Amino acid sequence: MSTPSALFPALNTPPAKTALRFGDRVLTYAELAAVAGALAGELTPGRRVAVWATSTMETSVAVVAALLAGATAVPINPKVGERELAHIVGDSEPALVLAEPGLALPAVLDALPRTDISTAPPDRAPVLPAELDEEAPAFVVYTSGTTGPPKGAVIPRRALTSTLDALEDAWQWTAEDVLVHGLPLFHVHGLILGVLGPLRRAGTVHHLGRFSTDGVRRELSGEGTMLFGVPTMYHRIAEEVGDDAPLAQALAKARLLVSGSAALPVHDHERIAAATGQRIVERYGMTETLMNTSVRADGERRPGTVGVPLAGVEVRLVDEEGAAVEEPDGETIGEIQVRGRNLFTEYLNRPDATAEAFDGGWFRTGDMAVRESDGYVRIVGRKATDIIKSGGYKIGAGEIENVLLEHPDVLEVAVTGEPDDDLGERIVAWIVPGARRPDQQELADHVAAQLTPYKRPRVVRFRDALPRNDMGKLMKRALHEQ
Repeated sequence: MSTPSALFPALNTPPAKTALRFGDRVLTYAELAAVAGALAGELTPGRRVAVWATSTMETSVAVVAALLAGATAVPINPKVGERELAHIVGDSEPALVLAEPGLALPAVLDALPRTDISTAPPDRAPVLPAELDEEAPAFVVYTSGTTGPPKGAVIPRRALTSTLDALEDAWQWTAEDVLVHGLPLFHVHGLILGVLGPLRRAGTVHHLGRFSTDGVRRELSGEGTMLFGVPTMYHRIAEEVGDDAPLAQALAKARLLVSGSAALPVHDHERIAAATGQRIVERYGMTETLMNTSVRADGERRPGTVGVPLAGVEVRLVDEEGAAVEEPDGETIGEIQVRGRNLFTEYLNRPDATAEAFDGGWFRTGDMAVRESDGYVRIVGRKATDIIKSGGYKIGAGEIENVLLEHPDVLEVAVTGEPDDDLGERIVAWIVPGARRPDQQELADHVAAQLTPYKRPRVVRFRDALPRNDMGKLMKRALHEQ
C-alpha cells in the first residue's frame, strides 16, 4: 500500500523552493501542494479523468491532482485527430475532462463534464484518501496505432516509483537538480520523466513551453543542471552549437544532457561533443515499460548505445525461434524483452493484445538490439520496420542511417526495406539532401566503404522532409504509403 502523496514526499512537508516554472509563471512546492490538493478534492478515487495535455502549468497541476486523489489520468494530445479522440474517449470512458480555463475543446468532448484547472490559491484544505494500492492505475496512456486504433496502456503507481527511483540511481538525480525541457506533456517522456521525475526528487522543472535553442541557452546558462530532449531537438542544437559559443558554454555547464524517444544519430553526438566536451546520455523506454536501460551518469557515455539495464529491470534478447541469446557478443541481433516492476498492467479493454504482448512474464518490445560483452545495449531498429533481410543477411537500418548522415550532403535519412524478387528485400534510403543532391552510386559507395557492400542502398529516394510524429520519431510506414 502507498499513501497518495508517497509519490511526492515533498508535497507533505514542502521545501521553500520552486517546484514548477513555465515561462514567468511559478509554483512553489507549498503552492503546488495547495492547488493540486484542492483540485484532487474534487476528483473521485478510482475514476478515470481526461487531461487536455497542453504544455502548461495547468496540465502539470491536473496530473499531480489526479495522482493525489487516486484517480487515473488519461493525457490527451491536443493535436489529436477527431477520429482518434473519439476512440480514446469511448475506450477510456473518463468521468470528466480537466482543461485550462477558457480553452476551446473539440466537440467530441462536449458530452463530458468539464472542470477548469485553477492555479489560484484555494480557500480550503483538501481531503485525500488515506491509502492506495501500488497496483492502482495511475495513467492510461494511448500508444500510436500502426495497424489499428491506439491501445490504452494502463500504468500502475508502482511503475512510476520503480522507474523514477531507478533513474535517481542511474543519473545521480537529486533535489538540487533543475531540469530544463520543452517536451510535450501528453506522453511518458515529457510528463512522467520530465515533470513527475523532478517532483519526486523535490527538484525543480523549468519548462520552455516550446523548444528553442535560445531557451536552452538561457536556462542552462542560469540555474538549469539537466536537459531532456528528443533527437530532432538535439539535431537543431548540433546544427547551431559549433557557431554559437554561448550555447556551447551553456551546454558544457550542464550536469547531464539526456536524449530519448528515438535513437540519436552518432553524427549529432559527435558534433555536440566536439563543441561542448559533453557526451549525451541516451536511455531506452516505451509507454508500456516506462524506462528499461540507460547510460549511467557515472559510466561510459558511448554514442549509439542506450546503456545498461536500470535497477530492478531484467532485459534479455530473444532470437527468431524464441530462444534467449545467451552470449552478449555485440553482433547477435535479438528482440528485446523486459520484465520488472516498471511494466504496465494491461491494454485497456484489450485482453487479446495484452496476452499477445507477453512471453510468460516478459514483455515483447518489438525492438531489435545487440548486447555488448559489458552489458551495453545497442538498438538496431524495430522488428517490423528496421530489420531488413536482404540476400540472406539480417541488416539493421540504424547503422546504415548513421553512416549516411556522415555524408556532407545528407541532412536527414530513413532506411527501410521493400520486396525484391532476387534479394528478398532491397535496402531503400530516403534522403533529405543538403545544398547539393548526391547521386545514388555516390551514396551506395559511401556506405559500402564504411560498412560492407551488401549493406549499401539499392534505391535512393529524395524527399523535402521526412514524416515524424510529435515526439520526433520517424514514421517509416508513412514513407511507403506516400
